[in-house]
Amino acid sequence: MIREATPDDVPVILAMIGELAAYERASEAAQATEPQLKEALFGPQPAAFALIAEAGGAPVGFALWFRNFSTWTGTHGVYLEDLYVRPEARGGGHGKALLAALAEICVARGYERFEWPVLDWNEPSIGFYRSIGAQPMDEWTVFRLTGEALHNLAGGSRVNGA
Repeated sequence: MIREATPDDVPVILAMIGELAAYERASEAAQATEPQLKEALFGPQPAAFALIAEAGGAPVGFALWFRNFSTWTGTHGVYLEDLYVRPEARGGGHGKALLAALAEICVARGYERFEWPVLDWNEPSIGFYRSIGAQPMDEWTVFRLTGEALHNLAGGSRVNGA
């Protein structure tokens, strides 16, 4: 079963984020807190949304996503930040059900793109994504600015209202 997350799900979502970070060999990078996640998902201006996969009434996976926008299509899309199914529930169709629910959101709302990142070494996921018709964006490289470099660049900029 797939359902929208509720504020009561924040602790289990945070736990699964930690499990995902461990799987991706980046446990130290998962620093979000329950208050941050609760504000992002359920505050006055939600920045993200989450779906929960359940089996036997227990959460076994989640998808955390937010809207993006394409200047080329002139429409919003879904950017899937995290998709995770606990090891004991893998192979049960939960990942595909989460992706299908997000695809349904796209279609119902007129969004034309559904995108997500995957680590180059994650062959099981890459194979699964290809099996549902997803195509890699091989010509694109994601860039990220964080930490000192982010602060250094921001130091010389003045944006109204910032």
